[in-house]
Amino acid sequence: MSKFTSVEICAGAGGQALGLEKAGFEHSALVENDAHACETLNLNRPNWNVFNGDLREFDGTPFKGVDLLAGGVPCPPFSIAGKQLGRDDERDLFPEALRLTKEIRPKAVMFENVRGLSSASFADYRNELLASFGKLGYFTDWRLLNSSDYGVPQLRPRFILVGMLEEYASCFRWPDTISNPPTVSETIYDLISENGWEGAKNWKKKAAGIGPTVVGGSKKHGGPDLGPTRAKRQWAELGVDGKGIANETPPRDLPTDFVPKLTNRMVARIQGFPDDWQFAGKKTATYRQIGNAFPPPVAAAIGKEILAALKKQVASDYGEHLLPPLHRQAA
Repeated sequence: MSKFTSVEICAGAGGQALGLEKAGFEHSALVENDAHACETLNLNRPNWNVFNGDLREFDGTPFKGVDLLAGGVPCPPFSIAGKQLGRDDERDLFPEALRLTKEIRPKAVMFENVRGLSSASFADYRNELLASFGKLGYFTDWRLLNSSDYGVPQLRPRFILVGMLEEYASCFRWPDTISNPPTVSETIYDLISENGWEGAKNWKKKAAGIGPTVVGGSKKHGGPDLGPTRAKRQWAELGVDGKGIANETPPRDLPTDFVPKLTNRMVARIQGFPDDWQFAGKKTATYRQIGNAFPPPVAAAIGKEILAALKKQVASDYGEHLLPPLHRQAA
């Protein structure tokens, strides 16, 4: 069987890379500027070709012809938590994604970002991006997907761009959702209860729901916590203290009505990372890597559909084919 290859930009701690690996892609290169995240990638997959540096200095030409160019382009230019400067934000790397698309000429592209990019204020920016990809020969579309629809116990909406060359575009379909996503308690109860805390059973009932979006924050902020005030309130309703990250799981002798904080390992589970995935760096650096990641199960779900389209297997896999939303944007 021929292998399918990918180049990933803004790879972070490997959430998207793990999902694409599970979908069947082999990584030709991963690009990331954070030293801790690069150490994490090398720690877990020493065979991956990791470039630690500025994306603007990365040359895509040696990777011309890989099957997929993917990445989690930085979200601050579009996040409601920021100033939403879009193209005027120096951290906007979509122009680099377009440059690399020209240099690499992959069969498919996939880029993810925050929900803020889907807002009306960025409609012109989105249309310009689609037009630019259209000039390069790609049929593209945006979709707002909730991570909870793909097996992740938090809402975590992500705005996804998928594009394909015409030869494959008619074979792509967006992944089906699941009807019963796991709850927070189902996902981490064994960790909460591992030290014998007597309040764990009552906590399990309270935490039987989907969590709000985990927020990784930035290096400009202080220590790790589970997000803004609204998110902390939502976590509190699930029996979780979102004002920080714990160093260890609740010990046996805590009161049964204690409200626990999550550990980094618990948050990693909620993001969809496997337990054997190790993170480099101290507590805060680790949390930021976890909180800013693209959940591996979501990346895997989309990646499997992209791979099926590249194999032109949709008709045989899914029966009667429904025309996908990928389209050519007039330049």
